[in-house]
Amino acid sequence: MTNPGPRPAAPTHRRNVVLVWAAAVLVLAAVVVLGAIRTAPGSDSHTRDFLTRDFLTGDVLTVAQQQEPGPAETAPAAPAAAVDLPAEMQRIIGAHPDHRIGVAVLDTRDGQLQSYGDVAPYTAASTAKVLTAAAYYHLVETGDKSLDAPLGAFNAAFQLKAMINTSSDDSWLLLMRDIGYPNLTAYAATLGITYDPEQNLVAPPDMARLLAQLTTGKLLNADHTAELLGYMQHTNDEDLVPAAVAPGITVHHKYGVVQGYVHDAALLSAGDRSYAVVIYTWGPDDADSADRLDLIHDLTRQLTGALFGR
Repeated sequence: MTNPGPRPAAPTHRRNVVLVWAAAVLVLAAVVVLGAIRTAPGSDSHTRDFLTRDFLTGDVLTVAQQQEPGPAETAPAAPAAAVDLPAEMQRIIGAHPDHRIGVAVLDTRDGQLQSYGDVAPYTAASTAKVLTAAAYYHLVETGDKSLDAPLGAFNAAFQLKAMINTSSDDSWLLLMRDIGYPNLTAYAATLGITYDPEQNLVAPPDMARLLAQLTTGKLLNADHTAELLGYMQHTNDEDLVPAAVAPGITVHHKYGVVQGYVHDAALLSAGDRSYAVVIYTWGPDDADSADRLDLIHDLTRQLTGALFGR
C-alpha cells in the first residue's frame, strides 16, 4: 500500500476568508458598543465627547472627566450673608461713645418700627421743616391758606419750596408765623407727634412716623404729596444719607445741621419696599467734619444693606 504522506495545508485563500469574517465580527461588535455609549440615556453631549474620544484612543476614562461640568452647569455663587442690623447698629454706636446717636427705621408697608441708640427728643434742626410744610399744605387743603398768597417778598408756594429744597430759615420763619405756633403744635398732635416750635424738639421715631404718613398719602392729597416729596430730592445738600445709598434706591430727604447736631430724615425706596429712615446725631466735633460724615455714611450703608440687600 502506498503511504499517502502528510495532508496538504489548507489553501491560503480559505484562511484569508476566515480572518476577514473574524475581523468583520469584531468591527460589528465595536460599532454596537460605540452606539450604546453614544445613546446612553441621561448623558449630555459634553460627557459623550469624552467617552467617544477615550474609547477610540484606548485611554482610560476617568471619573473627573465624566463629571466635568459644561459652562452652563457652573454652580451659582452662594448668596451673601444677611446683615445683622441690631449688631451692626450697636457696633457703630458703641464705637462713638462721645456722640449721641439715635436711629429709627419704619417700614411704610406695615408700620413696623425699629429703634437704635438714644431715641429721646433731639433738637431737630431743619428736619422739622417737613412738619411745617405738611401743616401749611394741610391748611391750603382746608381752604384756610393759599399757595398763591403773598408771603414775604414772594408767595407761599415759593417759600415752601425754598424751605425744603434749599433749607431757607427765612422761609421757615415766615411759614411758621403764618400758620401760628399754637396751630402748628396742634397739627403735630393730630399726627401723634409732640412738638413745640419754640423748642424744636423731635424724637427720631416721631420723625419716622411723619415721613411714613407723608409717603403713604395719609397727610396730604396726591398733588401736594408729590410736590413736597419732589422738593425733598436734589436738595442743596446731598452729602449725608443720599451719598451713601447704593444705586437703585430712591431717596427723598430733609437734612438738619445746627450747633453740633447733624441729622438726616429720609424716605428710601426700591421696588415694592419703602422705609422711613431717621438718623439723629450730636457730637463735640464740627458738624461738617469728615468723622461725622463717615459716621452717618456707615450707619446708612448698614441700614440699606439690611433693608434692601445692597
